[in-house]
Amino acid sequence: MRRTKIVATLGPGSCSPDVIEAMIRAGVDVFRLNFSHGTHEEQRQRHALIRACSEKVGRVVGVLADLQGPKIRTGRFVDRRVQLIRGERFILDADLGDDEGTNERVGITYKDLPKDVRPGHLLLLDDGRVELEVVEVQGNQIHCVVGYSCELSDNKGINLKGGGLSAPALTDKDKQDIKAAAALGVDYVALSFARSAEDVHRCRDYVRKAGSDAGIVTKVERGDAIDNIDEIIVASDVIMVARGDLGVELGDAELPAIQKSCIKKARDLNKVVITATQMMESMIDNPIPTRAEVFDVANAVLDGTDAVMLSGETAVGRYPVKVVQAMSRICEHAEQQSAARLSDHRVHLMFGRVDEAIAMATMYTANHLDVAAIASLTESGATALWMSRISSGIPIYALTRHHKTQRKVALYRGVYPVNIENNRIGPINVTQSVIDVLLSRDIVSKGQRIIMTRGDLMGEKGAGTNAMKIVDIPA
Repeated sequence: MRRTKIVATLGPGSCSPDVIEAMIRAGVDVFRLNFSHGTHEEQRQRHALIRACSEKVGRVVGVLADLQGPKIRTGRFVDRRVQLIRGERFILDADLGDDEGTNERVGITYKDLPKDVRPGHLLLLDDGRVELEVVEVQGNQIHCVVGYSCELSDNKGINLKGGGLSAPALTDKDKQDIKAAAALGVDYVALSFARSAEDVHRCRDYVRKAGSDAGIVTKVERGDAIDNIDEIIVASDVIMVARGDLGVELGDAELPAIQKSCIKKARDLNKVVITATQMMESMIDNPIPTRAEVFDVANAVLDGTDAVMLSGETAVGRYPVKVVQAMSRICEHAEQQSAARLSDHRVHLMFGRVDEAIAMATMYTANHLDVAAIASLTESGATALWMSRISSGIPIYALTRHHKTQRKVALYRGVYPVNIENNRIGPINVTQSVIDVLLSRDIVSKGQRIIMTRGDLMGEKGAGTNAMKIVDIPA
């Protein structure tokens, strides 16, 4: 069974019921709704399709609403594109109209950009393809020198090399999108361009005020975020290593070490981590991945990521089902390596909670005993999350009556949600009930051994797991 989860973005290339159903069967665990594009009504329709297809296939999938964040882009050109010449001057003009760009200047969507830059700063446009060095700032005009000859077209993103832009992580549009996402009942909300833990707390407050208990996914895509990465991870439920803007701001050579560090820190702090951006980019137009993409996905798996994400590959690509199948296949093979099954997670630390101690003891026992599966009866999914921080080849089944919990744990590495209708059963019958559920779903077979975890006060949220039991299923 594949332990690493797959997040796939819905878009024009994947919005039909047949394609969504096929993607679920191919292995998608969480669908991403990109609120940078489309109306709230379109997102509502996509969300409804996901839920309907999930029920039809009989497989639990989560939904992640990805907020746009501050839009820091150039305006548009009169002729749609211009040719920039190395060494010549070019102006980013906050006072220029959105459609008035010429070969001398262009407007910008973020009007405070002139306040954030000074001479010597390097501005990178269009994912780093255009390099502009700031030579002076005159009012709302940023005068630059072109680094090398290139073409610049409409609406290209702007990054400051090294980070430091002061644009707020949450915009007015994001706040409206949070309300729309909360009304849909999404399982996760992704915050774009966060710089600090305070940004994460502010996003969580808005999500809660909107009536949602969705998990907060913080996208690590600013250079500033790396300086505050520990506090950001602690404040978040999930972090996403978004390698696009991050690579532009910090340089592509820095990315591998940053990715490995972020994954390790997240797991050490008992948080979930997604690796994203250009993982299978060539499959937007091609039916097979490049060898470099195969290595990229496999290395993320070996690093310990909970999930790998597809963006344009499934949103606008020609082969949305094939790319999911390819990614699933690569993950499965990478997980066979011994490095993906070894862990020293928290072995030298004291545990602060009883349920965390039970989770750690369960995984240690499972990894040193002939065990077919772990069955965790859970209300919130917390015990299953802690278990999933330990590298192992043993599947963890989160048995819960709460559909929201089932969809949330769908993102956790090595955790598989199982619906159990009646959690309020006595201690004498609970073991047999769990065995019956696992046998009925062909998860285990007679004669095998499982480990079961549960709390004394089953069915009461917040009661916590306080018991572990080794069970031999009668032959």
